Amino acid sequence: MVTRAVTQLYDDALRPSGLRVTQFSIVATLARLGEANLRQLEDALAVDQTTLTRSLTLLERDGVIERVPHPDGRIKALRPTAKGARVLEVARPLWAQAQGLVLRELGTKPWADAKRRLAHLLDVAVESRGRRRVQPSRTRGGRRRGPG
Repeated sequence: MVTRAVTQLYDDALRPSGLRVTQFSIVATLARLGEANLRQLEDALAVDQTTLTRSLTLLERDGVIERVPHPDGRIKALRPTAKGARVLEVARPLWAQAQGLVLRELGTKPWADAKRRLAHLLDVAVESRGRRRVQPSRTRGGRRRGPG
């Protein structure tokens, strides 16, 4: 319930840009990375492939992102288009206004504490999801992570 209300707050703030907060996060991440494949976006945003693919399809349809050639044709690399950069330019200050409202209402110290607790919860959720995978995968540090 809280998640929906907060999402709606950001969606309302971002409405003039034409993006929803989930789409904003994707486009902002792509802009920061320059380009990324589906797996990199899944990891950066901690979102499942189905949800991500649905949002990417809409963003691509609207000309906000585009596929880019990749040496390995099986990899779907994506980047923001010129339109995506313009949309992000409009969206960033709108997002900042919503974030400012949250910080004013919550306070910076409680916000920092909430971020710390949510980051921990994210780590727990990602680790739990990693344990359910059938095939072990490697973490950035090269350690194996798989069914636990």
